[in-house]
Amino acid sequence: MVAVERPLGIDELLERVRAGYQRIEAPEAHEAAQSGAALLVDIRYAALRERDGLIPGAVVVERNELEWRLDPQGSHRLPEATGHALRVVVICNEGYASSLAAASLHQLGLHRATDLVGGFQAWRAAGLPVEPVRSQGPVGPATS
Repeated sequence: MVAVERPLGIDELLERVRAGYQRIEAPEAHEAAQSGAALLVDIRYAALRERDGLIPGAVVVERNELEWRLDPQGSHRLPEATGHALRVVVICNEGYASSLAAASLHQLGLHRATDLVGGFQAWRAAGLPVEPVRSQGPVGPATS
């Protein structure tokens, strides 16, 4: 009889992927973005961005496009996806989906990818800059 491995639950999966990299707190992410040392990538869906606003300077990339937009070797990459050494901070609403997204970026060789502990809600709770969504035009970097 072949032994079948027990399936992971989501909590265990999150614990495992988070053990593979150092997560970042909101103040450190803000400082890294301000100094040009990190690219903030907002993967929240449109309704949450419209409700809560945007982080100035963050690039908005829908979760289902993340790997295609950040793969430095990909034909659909963003201009900011300059190489595998890029420090990417993935931001979701509360810091769960971003952990899985960061792990996926690691599989693409983006070994410095991480995510924001507590997500956008932690950013806002820390009193860091947030701006309203201005229009329904093309999605790209938020401007200050």
